Amino acid sequence: MLTFVVKFDNVLQMINLRPISWLKGAKRDFEDFPAEVRIDAETALTLAARGGKADTAKPFKGVDGGVFEIALKHRGNAYRVIYAVQIGADLWVIDAFQKKSKQGIKTPQIDVERIRLRVKRLREQLASN
Repeated sequence: MLTFVVKFDNVLQMINLRPISWLKGAKRDFEDFPAEVRIDAETALTLAARGGKADTAKPFKGVDGGVFEIALKHRGNAYRVIYAVQIGADLWVIDAFQKKSKQGIKTPQIDVERIRLRVKRLREQLASN
């Protein structure tokens, strides 16, 4: 666990921050997001690493507990960052994608299946280490 010291009006405060780890595919796709979306997502992830939950985050349906979805809008486009808080000691970013659902707010099934598979593989990999 990382610890940061933050200074607010001459008052020192200790902040515990869980490490944020990324699956390679999620990081690669995230880097293609517009800068404003990346900043908002990183802010939400940092809040989660501190034990909180951003207003833009909600539980992700279709995967066992502890997996959350950050939903962001930018210039008429929807972006999603999926992270897990109950897999190992780190906060894990599982997926990042621009949502292109033809079914309204529902996440396309192909994205849900990819997320399920990534969560399963990550759990298996961490269990074997």
